[in-house]
Amino acid sequence: MTGILPGAPLPRIGGPATERAVCVLAPNPSPMTLDGTNTWILSEPGSDLAVVVDPGPLHEDHLRAVVRTAEELGKRVALTLLTHGHADHAEGAARFAELTRTPVRALDPAHRLGGEGLHHGDTVTTGGLELRVLGTPGHTSDSLCFHLPTDGAVLTGDTVLGRGTTMVAHPDGTLGDYLDSLRRLRTLAAEQGVATVLPGHGPVLADALGAVDYYLAHRASRLAQVETAVEAGHRTAADVVAHVYADVDRSLWPAAELSVRAQLRYLEDHGLI
Repeated sequence: MTGILPGAPLPRIGGPATERAVCVLAPNPSPMTLDGTNTWILSEPGSDLAVVVDPGPLHEDHLRAVVRTAEELGKRVALTLLTHGHADHAEGAARFAELTRTPVRALDPAHRLGGEGLHHGDTVTTGGLELRVLGTPGHTSDSLCFHLPTDGAVLTGDTVLGRGTTMVAHPDGTLGDYLDSLRRLRTLAAEQGVATVLPGHGPVLADALGAVDYYLAHRASRLAQVETAVEAGHRTAADVVAHVYADVDRSLWPAAELSVRAQLRYLEDHGLI
């Protein structure tokens, strides 16, 4: 969870990011959420309807700020989408639905409000806006990304962050799934003209392909370090974290331990330890 991704980030977080995407930053900064959660307002130019992705935490002022920002843009929120169910992205969704009288769509039925969910391959259209749903499990089993083709952008939730790297939330998240999801995003960037990453935390990235390649290389490096640590006698996840993540802020070690547990399971499943 350290390091800076390639690509040119916007000079600030929050505000317009692409022709169709505006970010409202939630006031929940922490070592895990970076500057806070990015709540995205998406709308087609000329339309009076908007889609909100990840209302964020249950913070009344933030939720009302999202509604107010949409109104200032001349938009009415018509739909709410979730990238995944972690509280910093989804806890405020029920209250936001009350404020906007909108359904909430998510992969996990536990986080939906209304009958319709989201699945890989779906296309969401609202007010002329087109979003393509990508199943990207790994960080969590219910993680989704949203491809905004007209802007050459992808909303990545916690699958790819704007700064540093994310965790694999073992046991719900699995490393094998996460690597497959990164490869899916790489194909999107390499073959479908996606250049911009609109992340769930941190600044926008202008080089989607470079960001995903960085993530893949980082995961390969960490996996090799974990394998070497186990071979050296560090058998427990806590021991491996202390050895491999010694240069990482200790406040991030609990999250690192989840990723290490996922890496150990991956190595075991592939007969490498």
